[in-house]
Amino acid sequence: MHIFQIPKMSCGGCADTISKALKQVDERAVVECDLANRTVKVDSEKDRQALAEAMSSAGYPPA
Repeated sequence: MHIFQIPKMSCGGCADTISKALKQVDERAVVECDLANRTVKVDSEKDRQALAEAMSSAGYPPA
């Protein structure tokens, strides 16, 4: 399980974009976005760097 702080995530649209980006890296990933805390939890076998790069490419770099 990976947990990321995403300062720019502020709405459901942001969460959807992040989820789609992560699913492109690992279609079996389980993604939980917490808008209130601006965190994303990802249960994936992919490494943390690959997941962080996917979010950054989508415009939501982890802190």
